[in-house]
Amino acid sequence: MGISAVIITRNEEANIARCLEGLKGLVQEVVVVDSGSTDNTRRIAEAHGARVVERAWTNYSDQKNYANGLATQAYILSVDADEVPSAELARSIRAAAAAGLHGTYRMHRLTNYCGHWVRHGGWYPDTKTRLFPKGGAHWSGDHVHEVLEPAPGLPETLLRGDLLHYSYNSLEDHQERIERYSDLHAQAMFRAGRRAGVLKRWLSPLAKFMQGYLLQAGFLDGKAGWHIAVLSARAVRLKYAKLHALHHAAKA
Repeated sequence: MGISAVIITRNEEANIARCLEGLKGLVQEVVVVDSGSTDNTRRIAEAHGARVVERAWTNYSDQKNYANGLATQAYILSVDADEVPSAELARSIRAAAAAGLHGTYRMHRLTNYCGHWVRHGGWYPDTKTRLFPKGGAHWSGDHVHEVLEPAPGLPETLLRGDLLHYSYNSLEDHQERIERYSDLHAQAMFRAGRRAGVLKRWLSPLAKFMQGYLLQAGFLDGKAGWHIAVLSARAVRLKYAKLHALHHAAKA
């Protein structure tokens, strides 16, 4: 029973080679759906043997579901371009395939933040279902945090090892993503009719900082834990401030 690795990309030349190197010998094919990259993403992917298909961007869930439909193998390993299986996770996947894949498979995700592996602050184990039968799951959600929904009744297995996530290269990278994602979150909440009063806008960021840095022991990650807690609080503040601004503009 074969496995297709499925990846959606846009301007991932800094990550895609590492990802594809980590998939060698682990899967029978790699499908990349690229959304108008202007860098060398496509060339690098093709040089590593991936089948690359161009498709205009719609949203995360739709892109991933479309990419899954292109897979030719019975099982799909869904990874992002900035992810790569650890050696232990690769062994676990090979062992599961050798024994006969059945149901869905979950794996812990370990994030690298500006060169530091983050194990606290609610960032680990960050368990995800990423190996599943084609047609046995679909992605839902229309903005930032797409969710994989497996077919009912499928058994789940937790694999040993980590999916290594090279997420943030710099504080500037994190701040830029906060600006972009807070727009998307605010727009989604606005469409859902949610509001953000004064207390919500000021207390929620503080609660987010306290949760990550103290209650979830983010301080154990040193400077990385501090920056994550501060910027996570900023992300909450921005999304509610932007939601409030959308309601204010709608009244004008």
